[in-house]
Amino acid sequence: MKLLILPLVILPLVSAGVRVKEIAAIEGVRDNQLIGYGLVVGLNGTGDKRQTFFSSQTLANMLDRMGVQVSPTAMLVRNMAAVMITANLPPFSQPGLRIDVQVAAIGDATNLQGGLLILTPLKAADGQVFAVAQGSVVTGGFVAGRGGGNATTLNHPTAGRVPGGAIVERPAPSITPDGKLRLQLRQSDFTTAARLAEVVNRSFSATLARCESAGVVIVDVPPQFRSRSVEFIATLEALTLETDHIERIVVNERTGTIAAGRDIRIRPIAVLHGALSVEVQTTLDVSQPAPFSEGKSMVVPQTTTSVKEEKAKGIQLKQGATVDDLVKALTSIGSTARDVIAILQSLKAAGALDAEIEVI
Repeated sequence: MKLLILPLVILPLVSAGVRVKEIAAIEGVRDNQLIGYGLVVGLNGTGDKRQTFFSSQTLANMLDRMGVQVSPTAMLVRNMAAVMITANLPPFSQPGLRIDVQVAAIGDATNLQGGLLILTPLKAADGQVFAVAQGSVVTGGFVAGRGGGNATTLNHPTAGRVPGGAIVERPAPSITPDGKLRLQLRQSDFTTAARLAEVVNRSFSATLARCESAGVVIVDVPPQFRSRSVEFIATLEALTLETDHIERIVVNERTGTIAAGRDIRIRPIAVLHGALSVEVQTTLDVSQPAPFSEGKSMVVPQTTTSVKEEKAKGIQLKQGATVDDLVKALTSIGSTARDVIAILQSLKAAGALDAEIEVI
């Protein structure tokens, strides 16, 4: 089995000139999640089967409201599928606005390609209906071939989207700032919060902002903007500042990917790295008895074990070396991404690396 090793990703340090709207959001101005249950019809025999009984019950209830009474146990319809619909309602959404919805099968339907989502109410967590969805489902995939075990599947055909498929029926429950703004930092940091308050106060030549915590900065709306809060927020979001962050190295051990800041410093240290591999092979030999004997043919496994240890390779890092220098040095001696992961963890344990290692 071959192991796929992805290359190291070195991320440049981005700190200066970041807008306020990139690092903070106004409390109360956010999306609201909606959910609904409905039916997708018009499928080409790829819908729910007899085992998914609730889709038949849903269809029977829908037909009953239209004046057609059919027992759920008396129908076998394979051109429909029961689905769950989800959507995000943007802040300040007004009735008539169209939003995208996601559709996913919850029964044993095999393909939603070509299906039509029937009118479905979308509710918030409080049970109120904020939008209704209907339209053609776009799956972005397909299933070709049927029967005999010969089939080709592209992407995930049991989930799809309805672009602009929902119409907002009720205004979104957003909070209009008045008098005070609460800016929530997307990543809590004491230094960044203090710099944000300083930039706001310096830009408006008044003490308007103060830090409540590492994640919240309170800003008073000045008197000249009391009736023009939108203009004040637009001016506030356009301000720029230099953010601060904790140096972090992100490691994905499943794929062998490493993402690290280029300027992360490493203290002077010597690294010696070697590899020990143990290989176990099993071959199956057939033991054939002599002709006209009463013996039986048997499969006899033969197991061999081999051990190989490579010579250790060393590098030496001087004062001021960075993670970028370490990666270049390790690459020059033939180290893989998994070797780099092990070495970074060892450097962190040895106290030579002042950065957090996050394994995902």
